[in-house]
Amino acid sequence: MHPSEFTYYDLRGRSGSHDINTLFPGWRGKQERLLVLSPHDDDALLGAGYAIQAAQANGAEAHVAICCDGSAGYSRVAERDTIVATRRAESIRAHGKFGLVEGKTLHYLGFPDFSLVSYIGWKLPAGVEGTLRPVITLLREMGITRLMIPNGYREHSDHTAAYDIGRYDGVQAGDPVGVDWAAPCKIASALQYSVWGDLSPEDALVCSAHPSIRANRAVRAPEAAEMLLGEALAEWQSQGEIIGDLLAARRERAVHGGMLEVYIAFEPRPKLEYKPYVDLVNGIRVE
Repeated sequence: MHPSEFTYYDLRGRSGSHDINTLFPGWRGKQERLLVLSPHDDDALLGAGYAIQAAQANGAEAHVAICCDGSAGYSRVAERDTIVATRRAESIRAHGKFGLVEGKTLHYLGFPDFSLVSYIGWKLPAGVEGTLRPVITLLREMGITRLMIPNGYREHSDHTAAYDIGRYDGVQAGDPVGVDWAAPCKIASALQYSVWGDLSPEDALVCSAHPSIRANRAVRAPEAAEMLLGEALAEWQSQGEIIGDLLAARRERAVHGGMLEVYIAFEPRPKLEYKPYVDLVNGIRVE
């Protein structure tokens, strides 16, 4: 797809353009490496499929890192012992539609479903290693410059855990810690995407006409982007019953001239600015 087929919106500024800098400030084209942290194998495409295509159209190399192994994703008991292998094969085919290749731009972390929160950290009890080293090492070795993480507000527990991992490890990847894992690299910006749940009201758009709007960024993608996404999602035949409602709800994304996907642009490590406090205290009369 051509870059001009995507339109980007700053929802707080009520402005739109064909410039991807609206989503990723300071965009550097072919120097960019986008990584979407996906709790489960289908989440990145469900929530950030348009952003991936937009980044690729604007010269970036896109990566997806899947946190969980898919072991709970069976709808029939007979599939229980084979579901991990089944989903892995489906996932490889689905992401292949986007040009992602296992071991190069498609990465599997392999933590168990419904358990990701228990693996946050570095050295865990019983000698188990957590998420910190593999995630930071991946970000550094791949030279990731942009990071997209899942909604951390009232979705799945694995989504919340992946959000916490992304907002913390994404920053740590650029810090001089664990430098023997790989050379530090700085993530230039981060976005939150939603798989199915509403985003956090903490970052809500103040809009009296539309008080329910919480995202602050959006992309309008061409119909062709949804068609490609549909082909990819169809590969997850084992997940038909589980994600059926999500697929049906995608019709709500239709907007004049294309399809909509929304995000929250946020600062994972906001700096505390003292000047407003100094000004406030200087203006308080002490009696």
